[in-house]
Amino acid sequence: MKSAIFITVRSDSSRLPNKALLPILGKPAIEMIILRAKLVRNVDTIIVCTTERYVDDNIVQIAEDCGVQSFRGSLNDKLDRWLGAARKFGIDCFVNMDGDDLLCDPELMETGVKQLMSTAVDFIEAPTGLICGAFTYGIRTKALEKVCNIKGTSDTEMIWVYFKDTGLFNVATLTANDPIFYDSIIRMTLDYEEDFAFFKSIFEHFGCVNNDTPLRSVVPYLKEHSEIVQLNAFRRQDWASLQKEKAKLVLKT
Repeated sequence: MKSAIFITVRSDSSRLPNKALLPILGKPAIEMIILRAKLVRNVDTIIVCTTERYVDDNIVQIAEDCGVQSFRGSLNDKLDRWLGAARKFGIDCFVNMDGDDLLCDPELMETGVKQLMSTAVDFIEAPTGLICGAFTYGIRTKALEKVCNIKGTSDTEMIWVYFKDTGLFNVATLTANDPIFYDSIIRMTLDYEEDFAFFKSIFEHFGCVNNDTPLRSVVPYLKEHSEIVQLNAFRRQDWASLQKEKAKLVLKT
């Protein structure tokens, strides 16, 4: 089996314009995420999955400059974009890293790849209570192909409903038992100005120009500095409500 990390990203965002290109310690956010992905061991390749629009040319160029692959596909249909990337590069399974999760943890992603490679699971999600932005999903390509055959819409931003709510797939939670990774307040995803301030505070404190500080170091620091956590914690409910609103299962008749 060939495994990959898919970094799903596009330039525009209604809540925080051009967030993928916002500078942190002199580097665009998407470059920081690519550097983070490179820390994951035992994975065959990294693929930046973006759109075919000219506004995302910069993202493709950054991927090339960082020495990783890229794939350009549908704007709204993430499932189709992922399938195109998986087919082009011969990927059997992948863990996704959203382009706004700057501190998605390499250790957890390694665990996700290991679960996909060693079990019959089709879809892996983050367990309840895991820090928001620490891990997203792990997916087997054969399951993704089936989902793309049964979905009845090209708007698939909220992809999890197709794996969890159809009853067709073997769904599991990520095996992450260490309590260091669990906190219901800490929010590590870049959607709002307050999130950007949160990340800047962390990166500047650790001076992690290569984004190589593990969550095992970041979390204790945040526990001691609740003022940083509070910079964006209030956005958690706004984000969760929006996710729930967009999560609609649409199947072919």
